[in-house]
Amino acid sequence: MATPSSTAFIGIGVMGEAILTSVLRTVDPQSVRVADGRIEHARERAAAFGVHAAAHNTEAVDGATVVVLAVKPKDIGAVAEEIAPALAPGAVVVSVAAGISTAFLESRLPAGTAVVRVMPNTPATIGEGVSVLSAGTHATEDHLDQISALLEGTGAVYRVDEPYQDAVTAISGSGPAYVFYLIDALAEAGVLGGLSRDLARDLAVRTVAGAGAMAQQTGEHPVVLREKVSSPAGTTVAAIRELDERGVRAAVIAAAETVRTRSIEMGREHGA
Repeated sequence: MATPSSTAFIGIGVMGEAILTSVLRTVDPQSVRVADGRIEHARERAAAFGVHAAAHNTEAVDGATVVVLAVKPKDIGAVAEEIAPALAPGAVVVSVAAGISTAFLESRLPAGTAVVRVMPNTPATIGEGVSVLSAGTHATEDHLDQISALLEGTGAVYRVDEPYQDAVTAISGSGPAYVFYLIDALAEAGVLGGLSRDLARDLAVRTVAGAGAMAQQTGEHPVVLREKVSSPAGTTVAAIRELDERGVRAAVIAAAETVRTRSIEMGREHGA
């Protein structure tokens, strides 16, 4: 007989594990089951978190009230069809697959299944992430409240209408990569200036973290904060001018727009 479960996870990669960590802050580990295409990986992670490992996906979802699908976009359609017969009545299905619409999943799940689409990001693994929810056709505000509570340990949780999820993917979903890119560039500049790599990295990391915290806590517009650092005819103004002349601002906007477009394309490629 399957172990009673309130929450099931299909896929225990970076995002699946991040959400699992959050869930376990408020949920009894014994009520959670996990499954993964790599059964040994599922067993290893289950042992690490004190949850149950299922031998296959249908076993994981049997009796679960919430099912988190944290698999790759190319696999999610097949997984949805596989677990459909085993879903408990009233179960909520949560998808973290980029570009995959709730309608795509609804067409592969039992009629009336509540589906919630989520775009998290990797800082969720340390409780400093952003997760953005969108409701499918049958998901109510109560369902969104339920999933918001499930994700609150991952960081900030927001809600948008589903058509905006591709833009969310471009900003908060992929955004950490842009920031890590900047940190690496700042650290490299420090090394070029003669600093040790360790010191240059620490300075870059703490500067980005502090600037982000300041923007969040003060609520001031980024332009205002930037001007406070930029004395007339000073060093920072010269640096900002160089960034503008090299098109850095335009490049960041273009990069985010490329992500948004790619997210839409991924959905089309998978029929979603």
